[in-house]
Amino acid sequence: MTVEALSPELETVVANAASATAILAATSPGARASALVAVADALEAAKPALVAIGMEETGLTEARLTGEVTRTAVQLRLFATTILDGSYLDARIDYADADFALGVRPDIRRTHIPVGPVINFSASNFPFAFSVMGGDSAAILAAGCPLIVKAHSGHPRLSDATAEVASAALAAAGMPAGTFQLIHGREAGVAVLKDPRIKAGSFTGSISVGRLLADIAASRPAPIPFFGELGSVNPVFITADVIAERATDIASGYLTSVAGSAGQLCTKPGFAFVPADSDLPAAIQAAAGEPSEHRLLDPRIARSYEERRTAILTAPGVRALVEGGIRFDEAGHGWATPTIVIVSLADFRASKEALVDEAFGPLSIVVETPVGTDLAALVREFFEGNLTGTLHISDAEGSGDSTNTNELRVLVNALSQQVGRVLFNGWPTGVAVTPAQQHGGPWPATTNDSSTSVGTAAITRFLRPVAYQSAPAAFLPEVLQDTNPLGVPQAIAPAGESKAWGSAARD
Repeated sequence: MTVEALSPELETVVANAASATAILAATSPGARASALVAVADALEAAKPALVAIGMEETGLTEARLTGEVTRTAVQLRLFATTILDGSYLDARIDYADADFALGVRPDIRRTHIPVGPVINFSASNFPFAFSVMGGDSAAILAAGCPLIVKAHSGHPRLSDATAEVASAALAAAGMPAGTFQLIHGREAGVAVLKDPRIKAGSFTGSISVGRLLADIAASRPAPIPFFGELGSVNPVFITADVIAERATDIASGYLTSVAGSAGQLCTKPGFAFVPADSDLPAAIQAAAGEPSEHRLLDPRIARSYEERRTAILTAPGVRALVEGGIRFDEAGHGWATPTIVIVSLADFRASKEALVDEAFGPLSIVVETPVGTDLAALVREFFEGNLTGTLHISDAEGSGDSTNTNELRVLVNALSQQVGRVLFNGWPTGVAVTPAQQHGGPWPATTNDSSTSVGTAAITRFLRPVAYQSAPAAFLPEVLQDTNPLGVPQAIAPAGESKAWGSAARD
């Protein structure tokens, strides 16, 4: 790959980030945590003005955007707590052992350090929570890495306004110049990604663009890790027993999950597999009512949705349960109402190429499965990696007292092999911001199936391990010192235990 010289403006940005690397990495956990909290407080203080800009640029509702600012602030505060706890550093100490089972063992101590400057390509569908100061940005800063954000073209004014708030808060908190910077334009983002001073990248968006960027990161003379969250269709499996118990509630929840934010969510349920001849299709029609239309994010997304919707509706065997529709205004914006279609398993299988890919918008497909269908086999037959997989099961099935318990266990195992989060009796939209969350999955859900972009484990993407052997205490990072001045968790392997390894397994 040829690395071209950056423009003067981009050179300044990358040089500033590179210059901040060592200074930022050396900041105390307390200082870095305080800086994240300062950004969170500043965003909430600026919420009315930011939300107003977001409504103009994205068409998302005031309630949705207001809640998203809150979520963004919570993410920042969660990572502040994570920094102070220190568990994410995975500090390990193996004391020197003259009687080690394989000969003399030196003193070895291992922890994690920031990778260096990172570029984050922000998303269109979450203009706060996955944008300038969203989850990826919070994790990058928490890890101690200088951050360059490539603003999304769908909300440039909001990106600038958010960056202004964040920059002021970080500076007031004493973070070094170059800690955070914003750039615009796809070409600028690609140029920065190619620069050898950039040590990692993150992205939320389409499979095509994510793959392009991931390939660029991998083909650099010195490849770097790239963490992309891409496409997902999030299959749902609904049993006959649970339909008999609560068909109305399931239908209502399904429609709400599909229609929320006009279906422009990476966790929207794209497929619902239900027993043939069940009461759920009728319940879905009854629950649909007269839904209000919602503007899609931008004209390009609206046109793509219209094309995808038409392809699905014209596939053989597909029937509309809820017709829905899309209209375009004079500015080219698309306004959509939810579309729910139904198809037999046989027709779904015959039209797989036309139906199985993601429809980014308020559309979902109900697939009727004959009695005795091997649902786990369907997971393997139709789906690659996904962010989520969902099961709706009855009370008896949930207690394990059902004739199909073993079948459901096999289905759960099949889903766990292909998704990052398995849900029971809920809906995948609404990703809880909490330490144990997993928001990732095998390709094409993400470019790295061992990572998450939500939850405290997200910070590990922007760290790398380093071991120190026989190092004098004065040269050890504080987290590896015997005095442990930061009070972080340390996994200690004392001398004299190696010859007992494995003994417990013989009991």
